[in-house]
Amino acid sequence: MAISSVPTAAAVLLLASVFAAHSIEAQDTNPSAPAKTAAAEPAVYKSDLGFSYGYPSDWEVVDTKPMMPSLKLQEEQKATNDMEKRGAACTQIGLLAKHGNPASILMTMALPYDCYGTHFAASDLPGFGTGVSSGLKQSFDIKDERYSAYKSGSHNLWIERAKGTAKKAPDEPYTIETVCVLLDKGAVCWLGMVKDDAGLKIFEQGLVTLEGDAPTALVPASAFSDAKK
Repeated sequence: MAISSVPTAAAVLLLASVFAAHSIEAQDTNPSAPAKTAAAEPAVYKSDLGFSYGYPSDWEVVDTKPMMPSLKLQEEQKATNDMEKRGAACTQIGLLAKHGNPASILMTMALPYDCYGTHFAASDLPGFGTGVSSGLKQSFDIKDERYSAYKSGSHNLWIERAKGTAKKAPDEPYTIETVCVLLDKGAVCWLGMVKDDAGLKIFEQGLVTLEGDAPTALVPASAFSDAKK
């Protein structure tokens, strides 16, 4: 089975978390505030899979834990094979942060190998990333996709940037960026679903550490220099 078919259920879980974040937008203390290009004291999300990611401390972090058991059960029941079932059961939504109304969203998704039972090879990275981004098309109308790959320290990363609108809210356009990497303990993706250039800048310039590598921006300015459509 192609690796690209594995993370589809994971992407559905990711999307469900995104929509959950939108459903509580009314709780924003300052819903009209635009995304800021910098924060005085960045917050840092740290994962036991060996990576960390910095994001603005004034973005609201959404607790996805209460919703995950039922979402995973739903996707496991819809799975057509064992790999999809394990993918749904093992997917982790680590960070989900939002800002503004309509909200821009930053989030991380991970598939730990010790749970999934299979390690991906370096050659599987494009298929894994494509599978995640393809899963988004179940709920978004996507266009103008651009793909690229770049190196950060000792790690290779895959990236897609596209324009998209939620099928349930076609009047709200987003830039959707998906970045994926394979680490020793699992496969990891970052998703930015942002309303403006400021939000995209925040997503891309968040400092990331990948295992033993030095901290660097998640997406370098040169990432799309050799982009493909």
